[in-house]
Amino acid sequence: MKILIAEDDEIMLEAIKEQLNKDAYEILGTNDGREAIQALETFKPDLLITDILMPYTSGLELIGILRSEQNNKLPILVLSALDEEATVMEAFSMGANDFLSKPFKPTELTIRVKRLLNNAKKMK
Repeated sequence: MKILIAEDDEIMLEAIKEQLNKDAYEILGTNDGREAIQALETFKPDLLITDILMPYTSGLELIGILRSEQNNKLPILVLSALDEEATVMEAFSMGANDFLSKPFKPTELTIRVKRLLNNAKKMK
């Protein structure tokens, strides 16, 4: 399974990758939403994990772009320090499938990723 991560904080990106590498996922990290958009075409991920505040293209804009594509059902996990209710609700209303606040618990990230990927498999 392939996971695309859009995260501008290099330390956070490495922490996410380190946790998910334990489950042998193929992982590609990008530093902003613009890079993530390009990677979506070439990497063809099974899951997108995105931060909200990033340069060039925010996580919310990234979700909007993905969901504007007809039949794009790619599971999206938002992983952000912006955990105010309005932000969380906006992410869900735009099409995010799940939201996890930073700092995250590594095992919780693993469980949520597995759940999203399993649900996506059932939908195919």
